[in-house]
Amino acid sequence: MYRLPHFPASRFEDLFIAQLSIGPKSVISQDSALAVFDLSDGLPSETHVIMPRTGSRCRDGLRLHTNKIEVDEVTRREGLPVTTPSRTIADVIANGLDCELVRQAVEDALRKGLTTRAQLLEQIECREGRVKKIIQEILEEVIQ
Repeated sequence: MYRLPHFPASRFEDLFIAQLSIGPKSVISQDSALAVFDLSDGLPSETHVIMPRTGSRCRDGLRLHTNKIEVDEVTRREGLPVTTPSRTIADVIANGLDCELVRQAVEDALRKGLTTRAQLLEQIECREGRVKKIIQEILEEVIQ
């Protein structure tokens, strides 16, 4: 992977490289997306990428996911395709991220205007269990 010298460096160069190495339909997700949006103090140990089910799932240093993703659940941050903050939050809950880090992410995303209560509630419409419970609990506490 090369960058032309007259183009400025990006703080997400490593994520661009990971996303491009998987393919044009891949999207940065999970803990890596939290870092892109500055929504967590946690440092991802791997780069998380959602990719089409037809792709190869073996890549060193990458955590590949084949979850279904809708067009409206993808946004761009400095040109990098990344899951929306509400989708990201639901995904990290499903993967077992510590509740305090999730709470921080929700509060920061709402405060920064990166997501809304309605968008977070949309994410739990098609989910159940832990994701639904945690998002509902956090939203109830944040609103009070």
